[in-house]
Amino acid sequence: MRRAEKAARIAEILDRLHPQPAVPLAHEDPFTLLVSVVLSAQCTDARVNEVTPGLFELARTPEAMARLPAAAIERRIRSCGLSATKARHLKALSRALVERFGGRVPDDLAALESLPGVGHKTASVVSVQAFGKPAFPVDTHIHRLAARFGLSSGRSVAQTERDLKRLFPEKDWGKTHLQLIYFGRSHCPARGHDPAACPICSWAGARRQRVRRRSDAAPARARRRSSDAASAEGRPRARDARAASSRDRPRAPDARARRPRVA
Repeated sequence: MRRAEKAARIAEILDRLHPQPAVPLAHEDPFTLLVSVVLSAQCTDARVNEVTPGLFELARTPEAMARLPAAAIERRIRSCGLSATKARHLKALSRALVERFGGRVPDDLAALESLPGVGHKTASVVSVQAFGKPAFPVDTHIHRLAARFGLSSGRSVAQTERDLKRLFPEKDWGKTHLQLIYFGRSHCPARGHDPAACPICSWAGARRQRVRRRSDAAPARARRRSSDAASAEGRPRARDARAASSRDRPRAPDARARRPRVA
């Protein structure tokens, strides 16, 4: 099956399972979304949603966030992990928004990426979810799913993004990005995944043949190990053989026994 045909079928499944996916990070405007996405690095969305209400009590705008000491920000976000680095980034990007963009989050992808602590994925999320601009954010989870489904080679996140943009309609990029996130959580986790039970991997999995070959090869490897073990039991160990040989070798007579006794 060609990738385009596979992508069309996957889109149908995603539309059936997650027809109207919501942005998983709670937010009220582009700035609170930007802050939440920065905090979500190596942290679950659920934890971010627990932390941000307390942070936004202190500062809900770039101006207020820029005035806060980094230590005060860090105390509110400590449970998100990497809190010191994230606190510095939030303070710095807030200052940049005030000084360079009049206290407003820009809707341009390049301008977003110029902010401290904002990478391409974060900028893409804000661009498509806050402003409706065409972007297809690809994080490690979507990167993994695309390779697992055979939609991309999986060589790099950048390559995966290019492949997915070619395969799905531009108007659906934001929706498909969210659908893949929810599908990965509900049906296609990184660990403990059963490809046969997955609505997509069961027929589209790029690694299905390799998994099958490994399972077919397992009995052969077991037979070889059994044969090797049986052969090893029939052979004496080298150390045991050397010990037996030394026991059978006649000992030289003691020199003291041959020395004549002096009267």
